Amino acid sequence: LFATADSVTAARLASVCPRPYSEDRTLDPKVWECLHVSSVFERAEEFDLIHNHFDFLPLSYSGLVRTPVLTTIHGFSSERILPVYEKYNGTSFYVAISNADRRPNLEYVATVYHGIRTQDFQLRREHGDYLLFYGRIHNEKGTAEAIQVAKQAGLPLVIAGIVQDQAYFERAVAPHLDGERVRFIGAVGPAGRSELLGKARALLHLINFDEPFGLSMVEAMACGTPVIARARGAVTEVIREGETGFLVNDCAQAVEAVARVGTLDRKQIRRHVEANFSSDRMVENYIKVYQKLLDEVEKRSRCGQAEGKTSGVSVRSRAEAGRA
Repeated sequence: LFATADSVTAARLASVCPRPYSEDRTLDPKVWECLHVSSVFERAEEFDLIHNHFDFLPLSYSGLVRTPVLTTIHGFSSERILPVYEKYNGTSFYVAISNADRRPNLEYVATVYHGIRTQDFQLRREHGDYLLFYGRIHNEKGTAEAIQVAKQAGLPLVIAGIVQDQAYFERAVAPHLDGERVRFIGAVGPAGRSELLGKARALLHLINFDEPFGLSMVEAMACGTPVIARARGAVTEVIREGETGFLVNDCAQAVEAVARVGTLDRKQIRRHVEANFSSDRMVENYIKVYQKLLDEVEKRSRCGQAEGKTSGVSVRSRAEAGRA
């Protein structure tokens, strides 16, 4: 695993960057990104496969090595990064995190949904009296809409997450905070996450963008908490309408949905996550992708060897070249 030096893993850790640069402002992101990515590709011959979760930058190295590169595309941060994916389309391999996040001009080997360690989230059959907003504080995530729905439903709202857009927070969120009906508690770590999610009557996910996946919805459902979400992007793939939550188009429908969450079976909501979004399920699916990819590479290699023999050129496998 190529990751920061403070990572905790059962794998053999290969690290260059001491800490995440988002946690240490003395680290220049561009410098440490280059050092990190180059450290992987300078050792490419050691591996059968490189699985890239580091966005588009590693693709610019992929044409310099013979090791196949699989890239999980964790959403598109901007349309401006698409030319990189388009350049390596067909020579690299792409996995989507949802069907909704696929781009029609790119080729994908599979869709693999995110998975969570379900044992880290406890099922709570009895809920509390509050609604929950859980995510980054930004217009995209619909924090202001969550406040509106909670007020109209006559229920307290707890807001948990990091402030990603300070101006938005000051304009659309802060004026409503009173410490009782609308509370902001900041980021919540693993220790308090399960209790916060599990005691909520429902999670409000009233997004204003096309959601690539939506991990907070899965985490809430793992605790048995239903999700009320705007039906955009991958939301319709994550939530089962009327079973694990409700899909809505606006705040008025969300208020109506709040009144119906008590009809849902919290144990069944948990089962939905265990069946579709567990880390074990994700690992199984990725292993299938790895095998499919390596079989394809082996097939191409055999075709290349046959062509080489026909033309009188000696073609060696990567392993043979390494021994030489």
